Amino acid sequence: MKVLYLFTLLISNIFFSQKKLTKDIDFDGTKDTIYIDSENTKIVSLLSTQNFKKVKSGEIESLDGESSLKSISNGFELHIDWMRAGYCCQFRYNKIEKKIQLIGMNRYEFGPASNDGSGESSVNLLTGQYIGNWNYYDLKKEELIKIPTIKSKMIFPKIYLENFSEKIYLDYSEKCSSLYIKRKNKLQNK
Repeated sequence: MKVLYLFTLLISNIFFSQKKLTKDIDFDGTKDTIYIDSENTKIVSLLSTQNFKKVKSGEIESLDGESSLKSISNGFELHIDWMRAGYCCQFRYNKIEKKIQLIGMNRYEFGPASNDGSGESSVNLLTGQYIGNWNYYDLKKEELIKIPTIKSKMIFPKIYLENFSEKIYLDYSEKCSSLYIKRKNKLQNK
């Protein structure tokens, strides 16, 4: 079932994602533009409330031909997919701060052929709630073991488009991996 879900997600990204979005991001009735600048490996926003001044993210080295933007009801998502792993970052306009804010991240991995380390996780940056659903391959039993859902607090400072970079995702990935390894070791040592 999960494989079907991930396949459907990937297919929907192919058909409904793009490199450039034209949409009213700041909710003032005027269309804004968000695009991927692949040459400079950045996301760029041109908001009407900021007189269409270019606001650029930090460097995102993993931006490539498979990277895309997807419109969501209250903002947009950046999708970066590789062959057996990927991640997504959700952004929306913060009306009080008058900036585009990172509000969530999620990641998935299929792992190697044995699917060791496969699964998915997400973090809501507004609440600090982390949820991870991961698996590991047990060599003794020769089977894939589902780890009980990991729920934890994962706190990040407020992150806006202009200070977003790949380092933010890598920090999330490291924290996520640490929780996975801790839970896996605990299960294996029972």
